[in-house]
Parts: sequence; structure tokens; C-alpha cells
Amino acid sequence: MPATAVSPDVLIKYEPVIGLEVHVQLLTATKAFCGCANHFGSDPNTNVCPVCLGLPGALPVLNAKAVEFATLAAVALNCQVREQSIFARKNYFYPDLPKGYQISQFDKPLAEHGWIDVPTTDGSTMTGARGDRWPEEPGSPGWKRIGITRLHMEEDAGKSLHEGFSDSATRTYLDLNRCGTPLIEIVSEPDIRTPDEAFEYLTRLKEILLYTGVSDCNMEAGSLRCDANVSVRPRGQEKFGTKAEVKNVNSFKFIRAALEYEIERQVEVIESGGRVMQETRLWNANEGRTYSMRSKEQAHDYRYFPEPDLPPVIVSPEFLERRTAELPELPEARRKRMIAEYELSVQDAHTLTASREFADRFEAAAKTARNPRRVVNVLLSEVGGRLKARGLELDRSPVTMAGIVLAADLLDEGKISSKQMKQILDVSFETGEDFGPVYEREKPQQITDAAALEKLIDEVIAANPKQVEQYRGGKKTMAGFFVGQVMRASRGQANPALLNELVTKKLDG
Repeated sequence: MPATAVSPDVLIKYEPVIGLEVHVQLLTATKAFCGCANHFGSDPNTNVCPVCLGLPGALPVLNAKAVEFATLAAVALNCQVREQSIFARKNYFYPDLPKGYQISQFDKPLAEHGWIDVPTTDGSTMTGARGDRWPEEPGSPGWKRIGITRLHMEEDAGKSLHEGFSDSATRTYLDLNRCGTPLIEIVSEPDIRTPDEAFEYLTRLKEILLYTGVSDCNMEAGSLRCDANVSVRPRGQEKFGTKAEVKNVNSFKFIRAALEYEIERQVEVIESGGRVMQETRLWNANEGRTYSMRSKEQAHDYRYFPEPDLPPVIVSPEFLERRTAELPELPEARRKRMIAEYELSVQDAHTLTASREFADRFEAAAKTARNPRRVVNVLLSEVGGRLKARGLELDRSPVTMAGIVLAADLLDEGKISSKQMKQILDVSFETGEDFGPVYEREKPQQITDAAALEKLIDEVIAANPKQVEQYRGGKKTMAGFFVGQVMRASRGQANPALLNELVTKKLDG
């Protein structure tokens, strides 16, 4: 069965119920309970010590920075932070868990009852600054609120690396560097009803976490991992169906595809008279399908009990207040403000706020410009187009933000034409130089002599009597035609502001 969008017929008869469990590695310098480096990519089994290996007599000491980051994430996700939370031992036996238990939180997690608002495909919208559509305030019909059950702290396990496929050749290697890495686990309510909602939830969750700086959310490095619980039930039924847990999914795109496949699979099982099994399933991206990993007919007994070597975590009102004060302007609020402040389109707002660093750089540059809207156009249309054509990211651009502002200001002042700016940008990308040095070296000459421009305008008017008649008949937009013809005749050297003024004057006269 191919992984495709869920058919409308399925969604008319059945309702999917989806909950997501997201593990996020915190960007601390050291591990959760010891002084080992929290660093991805080191040689195997080099960032380890008696504490993270669980050797006899070793005692954990909680990393204060991990608590700060976890609390900051909880506040950003609208969670209620518990004043006192408890660490517990979660007992299970995997080769990459040398202690035989994981330090986690169980009945008293750090935070609970949060939410993320996601836009939906239906509901009311408002018109953006450039005519496109934008959902109204979160909480309105254009949005859906996805609840967050809990956010708790825990440590990561190690990593098993498998080599070979036959029984005689299979080898498993253990890298315990990841043992003890500080994590937060964010568990959603089963509020998600479509794979698209799951994708939107995860996208916004990642954006929020990146803006706070608590994690790099690098899925390839394993610093953000997601398991999805999915079941289906007949529409109108209150009772949940039997769920399957989908693991081993390393991108949001694949999570959406895995959910689409799994919903169709479960409906097919039910429609054929079968029974959905409670199990853990893995996603195979090459085949576009999930397959069974292990049965989970009975809930695993982790035999939780309070961690005897760690005291309760106390989050005082003062500590919580400091974390709240550290909270940056979050992506959704920033988009809305920037749309209004810089007259952006919705698409441009999403592009400019894709990362906090990029948004900060843009705003710092825009504040120095004569016309921030022109900065947006030069950045996204001109520089962005050239980067895309060369397969480059913005940080590889030879034209800096200062160069972009210079180009926008020169355009706004009428010192260069759009064509001349494009030519300078082409040279910048060919030579790897910023806009400023190229402009100074090849400073284009503009025709600012009114008499010279009037001569060109007279020639163009004489050659286009039909267009003159249309203009004087009320079609004022024809002025743009004459400006374009004169600009072509001047090889792009006519001063744009003066040219527009003289064209209108001549046509009206």
C-alpha cells in the first residue's frame, strides 16, 4: 500500500486520533547528571564517566542549566510549571542503557497543560498586507489548539549501531556517548486529527524551541526525535480505537507520510473484518510503508520509583519569573508584527522568520534603510533568486545585509535603476564581492539631464500615437509603457524618478 494522502472517503467514515511524543536534546555544555561533554560527533565512548555509565558508587548531580532550558521551553509552550517535580527511575533493560534504568520524571513532571495553536485549512482568515490570506488570532475559527499533556525532564540512553544482516554476520556496536544527555519529552494530547495537523504542530514546536535556543533540533543528529501514536475510530464514536506507535521517523515529511499510510492501513484492516493490533511499528521511507517491530498488547511495566539519589526539583516564583523574562518574541507573534510593520506578504513573513537569527539580521538591517519594503524585495527576489539558482544558502551569499540595504537605498533615492542594480548583483555573484565595492568600482552613470530625457520621451511619444490616445482617453496605466520604452532607449541609464515625472508631464501636456 503506497503512502499517499488519506482519501476523503476514509475521512468521511473514520476519524484518526493522533498523539505525538517528541524527545528534544537540550543544548547544554555538559550532560544532565555529570560533567561529561554534551557533544555530538565525538569518537565513540569518549564522553563517558562512572556517573553516565552507572558504575557502582557514582552519584548523579543535576545540571542547573538543563533545568533552566527545560523551564524556558515549558513557558514558551504555555505550560503550567510545577513548583516541585520529582525524578524517578524508569527500569528497562537495553544493551545501550548500562545502568538498567533511565532517570526520568513520572507522576510529578516539570510542567503540564500547555498548548500550541496551529492554522487549519478552513475557518476565517484575514487579508495580509499584499492580498494573500492569513489566519486570524489563535483561538479563532482559523486555528486549532493542540494540547500538551506534559513536559518532563529525563536523560538519554546510548546508541546501538548494527552491521550486517545475516545471523552469522550481524554485529552490534555500542556508543555510550549519548548516555546522560539531557532531554525534555513533550507529550501532546490526542487532539490531532489529520497528518497535516501533525506536520503543522511539529513545525511550530520546532520553531518555538529554536527561537528559545534550548536545542538545535537537528533531526539528523538525533537531537529531535518523534514517535507518533495513531488509531482510527468510526466518526461519532467517543471511545478511542486500538493504537499503533510509529517509531524511527527522521523527518516531519516522513512523519506525515507514515501517518497517512498507517491510517489507511488500519481502516483497511477494520473494513476487512480484522482487528488492529496494539504494537510498535517502524517506518521504511524507501518502501513508503510501516511494518511491525514488536507487539505491545500489554503496557510495559517500567516499575517507576522515586530516584533516591536526587532531591526534588524546586522551581521558585523568582526562578520562573527570570525564565519568563528571557522568553524572546516567538515566531507567530513576530510574523504578525512584521506583516503590519513592514507591509509583508504572508509568504515573505514566513521566509524572514524561518529562524530567529535570520529575522534578527533582517530587522537590524531594515531599521537602517530608507525603505524597509525595498530591502525585502532586494533580499528575497533579487539576492534570494540568485542564491536559489546556484543552490546556495543565505550564509553563503557574497552580498551581505549591508550590501542589500545599500542597493535598496540607491534604488529608493533614484541613483540607480532596477536594471543597473541587477547588473551589479550579477557581477557580485560572479566575482564573490559584496554589492558596495562593485558599485563603487563600476558606478553606473545615470542620465539626470532633463533636456536629454525629454528628447527621448518626445521620440517615444511620436512613435506610439495609439498608446498616447489610450492614455489621454483615461488609461493612465499606459504611462508605465512609455517609461519602459524610454528606459530601454537609454539602456537603463535614465534616472527613474525624474523619468516618471517628465513622462507624466509630457503626456498630460
